Amino acid sequence: MISMHKSLNLMLLVVTLSVSTVTHASSTSKVVTVVTTIAPIANIIQNVGSNYVNVIAIVPSGTDSHTFEPTPSIAKLLGVADIIMVNGLDLELPTVKLAEKVKKPGTPIVMLGNKTLDRKDWQYDFSFPRQHGHPNPHLWPNIALSIRYAEIIRDSLIALDPVNKTGYIANTEVYRANLEVLDNAIFDCIKSIPEKNRKLVTYHDSFAYFAPRYGLKIVAAVQPSNFSEPRPREVIKILKQIKKENVAAIFGSEVFPSKVMRHIALETGVKFIDQLSDDELPPPPNNSFIGMMANNLTVMTDALGGDSGCMKNVNSNALVH
Repeated sequence: MISMHKSLNLMLLVVTLSVSTVTHASSTSKVVTVVTTIAPIANIIQNVGSNYVNVIAIVPSGTDSHTFEPTPSIAKLLGVADIIMVNGLDLELPTVKLAEKVKKPGTPIVMLGNKTLDRKDWQYDFSFPRQHGHPNPHLWPNIALSIRYAEIIRDSLIALDPVNKTGYIANTEVYRANLEVLDNAIFDCIKSIPEKNRKLVTYHDSFAYFAPRYGLKIVAAVQPSNFSEPRPREVIKILKQIKKENVAAIFGSEVFPSKVMRHIALETGVKFIDQLSDDELPPPPNNSFIGMMANNLTVMTDALGGDSGCMKNVNSNALVH
């Protein structure tokens, strides 16, 4: 976790950058203020909304979104929003509860994940066990589902700002085309990996909806549901799974530093790569959701013995218009 002072500074930076992107909005219509949570969703909204929206992401990059607690300053931001968009599926419960108390009357709260998947399709796993009642919320790495996010965002913005309907539709079609290029490239990446290596061991279970779409098997996720380090008994079980499956690499993230992952790598002799991300965008000029996923696939494909050249035609610019 990063310090509160740094969190607020990062939040203000996001607001400043967001405001700077809307200076060319039409003078005949009001720019829509969209308050959202994590960076990938903020970037999808910005691509759909373009210069019609001012997007404010309240979860600073590099912060664990599962344990993020909104501050009074964030309450003020939620209070001025024209629309609030969150991932849903219980990812941002404290933020949603606060938003319901402080938002303007009539301001919609759009839960993208809940609108994307029926309850019967929710995934539960080691990090998100069914008995706790909270499903795995990481829908967006599955690009078919992130396209659905874009469509829901489009329709929500049109309902709020019908005067710019044509612009939202056009923006979404351009963005959809770029997401489809990414989707096809991911399939190519996975196909280039030797079949015996198409297995994932990650620290945080971020790829529950990604793996089935693209043909990967999830062998294990290390982080328990309380977001602590696993207990020795759990580590022993994971070690056995990795050895049994003959896993080629295990993956962590800088957002979730883990001594246990390094221990597991040493015990199994498997290489440890700590560069995957599910909600932290890469630096400019590739500071986008597409750029994050392109980085993930480059890292993943190289580590598992595939050809990461599959990402060469993907447009990773922050805005694709």
